[in-house]
Amino acid sequence: MERLLVVVVHETDPPARLGQWLRDAGAELDERRAGPGDQLPDSLDGFDGMVVLGGPQSALDDDATSPELAGVRELLRQALGADFPTLAICLGAQLLAQAGGGRVRVGIEGPEVGASLVAKRDAADRDPVFAPLPLTPDVLQFHHDEISELPSGATLLASSPMYPHQAFRVGRHVYGLQFHIETAPEIIHEWAARDAVGVAASPHDRETICRLSDAAHPHVEETWRPFAGRFVDLVRTRAQQPA
Repeated sequence: MERLLVVVVHETDPPARLGQWLRDAGAELDERRAGPGDQLPDSLDGFDGMVVLGGPQSALDDDATSPELAGVRELLRQALGADFPTLAICLGAQLLAQAGGGRVRVGIEGPEVGASLVAKRDAADRDPVFAPLPLTPDVLQFHHDEISELPSGATLLASSPMYPHQAFRVGRHVYGLQFHIETAPEIIHEWAARDAVGVAASPHDRETICRLSDAAHPHVEETWRPFAGRFVDLVRTRAQQPA
């Protein structure tokens, strides 16, 4: 059974449905919280893959502002150095981009909030986990910052009209998703209640954002549950390679 380190960067973004999809695909999850009361490992030894989730912190925060991000950044640097199977989501993807030499900034088009579509790029059709996705898969968005520059050599896999760097791969096994696939409807409801600035920047009010996200969640599951299974397959194949 493949052992995945799941880094919960903030309690408001648990692995939720993604965690169940990964377990259903045969993975064992070791969830660790980045904040007080838990301990991130110093290295990736003993794990076969890693998932890094999101949170309300900013990738632009320094260690004094968000000290819990220091350990997350170190694990992402290790993953990049070893081409270690990794799936980094939203804030996790922004931290991944920074760790690889890319750039993050406050989103020039403002916050991106609620149910949305992204579009696969041509390179996605040659990627083992992205290729079977539909051309414009459903996703959930909730971010204020944007990945303005990908790491050198990264492969862009999905874009949107608002922010082009929606999904990318570094090396063969390290993936970043600016959007969310892990959420359950009640998580989006909580975020919409907490993030008045993000909601105000959206063309919809809070109730409409929640209603549209509720309607999108079954489509997200239909598309991204098999994606989670393909990620576990990637982890399994990598783990079986000679050291």
